[in-house]
Amino acid sequence: MPNVEPLSREELAEFEPFFRIIEGAVGFVPRSHYTLGRRPDILKAFNGLVVSVFGPGEVEPALKQLVAMVASVSAGCRYCQAHTSASAAHFGVSAEKIAAVFDFETSEHFSDAERAALRFARDAAIAPNATTPAHFEELRRHFKETQIIEITATISLMGWLNRWNDTMATELEDEPLEFASQHLASNGWKAGKHTRMD
Repeated sequence: MPNVEPLSREELAEFEPFFRIIEGAVGFVPRSHYTLGRRPDILKAFNGLVVSVFGPGEVEPALKQLVAMVASVSAGCRYCQAHTSASAAHFGVSAEKIAAVFDFETSEHFSDAERAALRFARDAAIAPNATTPAHFEELRRHFKETQIIEITATISLMGWLNRWNDTMATELEDEPLEFASQHLASNGWKAGKHTRMD
């Protein structure tokens, strides 16, 4: 049960154009948006950030979703792990590769560039932050400065979402719940207390 009851989509009609964009991108509207809608000004600002970070950029959307997933694994947010895994699939990442993200350091599914980005995501999302100059040296072998900014923005946005959804006990939607249950459970994935998988 959520700690603050979300509004209905109908009660947030002014956001319908943005909700349609989200549905087109990932297939559903996250319930967190309906809770954020209790403060429309925060939801508007958040929507702008989401579009800037996850919208068209210099980093492939599939890699951004994998970065977001690894950051959420480090932060322990099961809700966001389910979301980002389902979103990665939506952007064309195979279920096999998504399941292998838990072993990205050794899995043959990942390139050196992907490993550098995922290692950075893992270490930036833990507390205390464990990034070092060596992370940036490795990133610069594969990514331009603007891409490093984009990757860091993805990790940072996920930090906000990880804390929001765990704190609010946001109920996990059916699509990411089903995807995660099917494709991540073999790696020990299970929902935390703030999802419907309890």
